Amino acid sequence: MMTFSNKAGSDRRTEQGNVLFLILIAVALFAALSYAVTQSTRSGGGDAGRETSLINSAQITQYPASIKTAITRMIISLSVDPATLEFNPPADLGSLTQATYGVFNPAGGGATYTEAPSSVMAAGTPGVWRFNSENEIFNIGTDGAPSTSSADIIAFLPGVSQAICERIHSQLGISTTIPTEAGVVLDTAATFTLADNMTSANTGIGAGGAIIGDPTLTVTTLNGQPQGCFQQPASTYIYYHVLVER
Repeated sequence: MMTFSNKAGSDRRTEQGNVLFLILIAVALFAALSYAVTQSTRSGGGDAGRETSLINSAQITQYPASIKTAITRMIISLSVDPATLEFNPPADLGSLTQATYGVFNPAGGGATYTEAPSSVMAAGTPGVWRFNSENEIFNIGTDGAPSTSSADIIAFLPGVSQAICERIHSQLGISTTIPTEAGVVLDTAATFTLADNMTSANTGIGAGGAIIGDPTLTVTTLNGQPQGCFQQPASTYIYYHVLVER
């Protein structure tokens, strides 16, 4: 009597089970891969945002640093007294007291005059740099009441976004809580005297002779800091960078 083995059928069922198992593994791997790609994309977006913030903050910290280099060259090579520096923009170079006094004049500092990019400004429009010698930074140069001989020469950029200021402070290793400097006055006068190192085309912060970072008036976040941000008035953020410590 002939007998028939069902081994072939059993093998087919085993193969089908193996195929199903492999399909389940493939689905699981695909799901894991999709999750990893999604997380990587999200992380990459965050990194891109941080990278953009870093680039934007670097743009406004490096510009006054280049002006400081130009001023140093003027002092060393042209024997220019810092008190005589003038920051007339290119359109107003004809008003310079002397060509070699002009920071943005080719015969003087030869620095490039430019506005701050709109990406760093709260209003989303290009920002105008302001320069004067009316204020001091506490523990930078000589302390005491600011005078025409002791006040630091400083570049200011009013209207910076809060996020950029916080990024700058983070990079400097100081508190990201931006202090309010009530003593610094936004000068809206139509003209400035030569002592302000300003012109009618480039007015800004001037009056008051404030000491930024003065521990008797405010928190000490900016004490001894040659650059940083403060609020004046509240929620209006201003970046500053000392060009000449006196």
